[in-house]
Amino acid sequence: MIDYALYCKINHLSANDGLTAPQIARELSMDVRTIRKWLNETQYKPRQGTPRPSKLDPFKRDIVRLLETHPYTATQIFQRIREQGFTGQYSIVKDYVRKVRPPKPNAFLTLSFAPGECAQVDWGSYGSVNVGNTRRRLSFFVMVLCYSRLMYVQFTVSQTMEHFLGCHQSAFEFFGKVPQRIMVDNLKSAVLKRIVGKAPVFNPKYLDFANHYGFTITACNVGKGNEKGRVENGVGYVKKNLLAGLDISDFSAIHPATRHWLDTVANVRTHGKTNEQPIARFEKERSCLNPLPANRFDIATVCQVRASSQFRVPVDGNHYSVPAEYAGRQLTLKTYPDRICLYDDNKLIARHIRSYDRREDIEDPDHPKQLLLWRKKGHWFS
Repeated sequence: MIDYALYCKINHLSANDGLTAPQIARELSMDVRTIRKWLNETQYKPRQGTPRPSKLDPFKRDIVRLLETHPYTATQIFQRIREQGFTGQYSIVKDYVRKVRPPKPNAFLTLSFAPGECAQVDWGSYGSVNVGNTRRRLSFFVMVLCYSRLMYVQFTVSQTMEHFLGCHQSAFEFFGKVPQRIMVDNLKSAVLKRIVGKAPVFNPKYLDFANHYGFTITACNVGKGNEKGRVENGVGYVKKNLLAGLDISDFSAIHPATRHWLDTVANVRTHGKTNEQPIARFEKERSCLNPLPANRFDIATVCQVRASSQFRVPVDGNHYSVPAEYAGRQLTLKTYPDRICLYDDNKLIARHIRSYDRREDIEDPDHPKQLLLWRKKGHWFS
């Protein structure tokens, strides 16, 4: 059973804000059937019984009416009803005002962008997906050009730095150009630290990447994700239009489906805000974007590892071989989204296609040859 205050709020959301029953249910965290029941009632009908009377009861309708006409404080309400004969305490007035006060709508400025000026990026997540014999969390990267709304989408099973930068590279190559700046949320791949009143501290790797491609980074203010509303809308659009109802049997199947969707649906639809196709509007924007650099940026994540006595190196739940003579040696590992490379000083000694399965042992057939040769000669590694 709801109280009169909640009844007033339900009717206010319906009559004044135009919300539907499901929307009101989400707003108030209630069952939609309860909302529909009370919207069909022409007046509040309390449960039969003898509810405890309150000194505030004769003044509740006036309080609701006052709050709907002006954003009075609880103190102002208290002063007004005292003049009308209320003899209760301020605390019950304050509690009641908190219950029935109409929700304050958030107001946001609509940002405008010149052609080529800016793109916005964000990650989305959508359950998990089969990868070989295991399942991994499914993520997708979205970049939207702010002027034309041309969109690029790429699915991954990781959001690490090499994937973040690799998706940027693929987006630039998809557009054939580079925006003048990119707006990002405060994810660690882009922003290491935010201190109120100071400039954000950007990830050095992302800064180097931005300098290579000639764009500047703009970080949204903390808690102000609406500042990159174009890409947030894009993330929602991917979920509703591409992913809803899509049967993804295996991770490898989603890439061609995504590109087909971009070319035949997302970028050729008439956009609700611009009333133009993103691909057509992009023609006006193309000349304002920066050219791609001559060479790609090395997006690899680099770390030091030690090869095991079985001349293996662990990466993300799998083991990769190196030549047997490097067993026990300190090596440099470079991980890319599609491959891993291992170096002894600056010499490349092993290269493998990166696996996103788990517990795999991945061996190059040439790597044990030196060990087999030494065994034939009766030698062992020191």
